[in-house]
Amino acid sequence: MEYAMKLDHLTKDFGSFKLDDVSFAIPGGTILGLIGENGAGKSTAIKCLLGVLHPTSGGVELLEGEGLAGVGYVPDECPFSDQLKVRQVGKFCAGLFPGWEDSLFAHYLQKFELPGDRKVKELSRGMKMKLSIAVALSHRPKLLVLDEATSGLDPVVRDEILDEFLAFIQDEDHAILISSHITSDLEKICDYVVYLHKGRVTISGAKDELLETYGRLNCSKADLSRVDPGLIVGKREGDYGCQALINDRAAFQKACPDLPLDPPTLEDLMIFTTRGDRG
Repeated sequence: MEYAMKLDHLTKDFGSFKLDDVSFAIPGGTILGLIGENGAGKSTAIKCLLGVLHPTSGGVELLEGEGLAGVGYVPDECPFSDQLKVRQVGKFCAGLFPGWEDSLFAHYLQKFELPGDRKVKELSRGMKMKLSIAVALSHRPKLLVLDEATSGLDPVVRDEILDEFLAFIQDEDHAILISSHITSDLEKICDYVVYLHKGRVTISGAKDELLETYGRLNCSKADLSRVDPGLIVGKREGDYGCQALINDRAAFQKACPDLPLDPPTLEDLMIFTTRGDRG
């Protein structure tokens, strides 16, 4: 299997926070979703990938023969001066990226309905995000790295952008790493998921396999007491019932065939893992 990028036992120790022994890889033609609460280490991992931060140990392997020139980066905020006109952004970026194509940038401006003579400050948040994506795609990267690229956007714009990401990976030489708090977006498009919690990889794997392996239990306190604690990732107990995330659906159903499990969401994996960590 050809990989677009690998993190190999990556560690970055700040003293007060440590990204600790993080390893994962992105196969070509796939999208990997990086999830986790604020402060979990997602941005630190991305900065190490981009060479902004130097790892304490471990490292990053990028596309063979491509390096950072083959990476398109889209941050959560538009990085271009408010005073630049959209068309001027293209001229500015042409001097930054060896593979820049003016015709491709013009194509994306037309496709995303971005007016070339309008200043960046006059664009809506959704239009600014489209501009950042247009720039990232116009130097023909093999790997797109997206840091909260869909946050704050309305559902219509988000769907349009997600469709563009899916089109990008139709070429199996392409891949995407997307960090997002909007787990419903990741459920739509991701092939793989990595969940960072307090600087460590807590859950990692193919999205569909994870959602088939885990289960969400809704039951009474009496029923919850019957469940092997080793199967419970995290739980929430209330006056009118309990909820729990089960880490092995098959083992649970064998032990408690009378208790039904619901399919979990990626948000369930995050919330209940955090609750389990708190004890």
